[in-house]
Amino acid sequence: MTPARLSKIKQVLSQRQPDLTVITDHVHKGRNLAAIIRTCDAAGIQDITAVVEEDESYRAFLRAAMGSHQWVDVHKQVGLQAAIDKQKKQGFQVVAAHPGDGAKDFREIDYTKPTSILLGAELVGVSAEGLQLADELVVIPMMGMVASLNVSVAAAIILTEVQHQRQQAGLYLGPRIPTKQYEELIFRWGYPRLAKFCQQRHIPYPKLSDEGDIIDTVEWRSAVDKSGAKTATRRKKRAGLI
Repeated sequence: MTPARLSKIKQVLSQRQPDLTVITDHVHKGRNLAAIIRTCDAAGIQDITAVVEEDESYRAFLRAAMGSHQWVDVHKQVGLQAAIDKQKKQGFQVVAAHPGDGAKDFREIDYTKPTSILLGAELVGVSAEGLQLADELVVIPMMGMVASLNVSVAAAIILTEVQHQRQQAGLYLGPRIPTKQYEELIFRWGYPRLAKFCQQRHIPYPKLSDEGDIIDTVEWRSAVDKSGAKTATRRKKRAGLI
């Protein structure tokens, strides 16, 4: 990893917002999901939740979102209530982007609080369940004939306001994510192939020096060697050699 690469990664991670996230309520069109993820990355969001019905819809989404998926961690969740309950237990307010009775102008919400933005599916918007579980409903004022915006466009407009408020409050001025996650993300982003190797073999990531170089400790090398031996044994068993 070059010094310039390490510097860029640290700069981005220093602005990540651990108390800001997005929940997509059965948004299944790949291009919309990919656009939402790109906007989340731009706003400093590291983790989002994609609520889906089944694995296949999520796999299709991953194919469409490959370019941005490497920078934002997307967590699949079957069941909207479970996703929202998890956020509320962590003290997040859930703000649903949906026009209707009681909806406020999206700029009236205080987004410096721990916040989850709930975005609904194409055409139907946030589900009835989501509307019941949300703490606030927000709407983007529109002056034209069209009554609604594409979900990815709505996400970008709302997150621009979120980012503005948080910048004014100084929430982008230094690292806020936990140290362990910060160090793991530096490794994942700086050494993506090796990170994938470690994930596939359930090996802990190696430590990095202040310059971003891998510290090849005896313990980590031993874990790599043991993993290699286990992999070789499995291959032999599949081939009927043992």
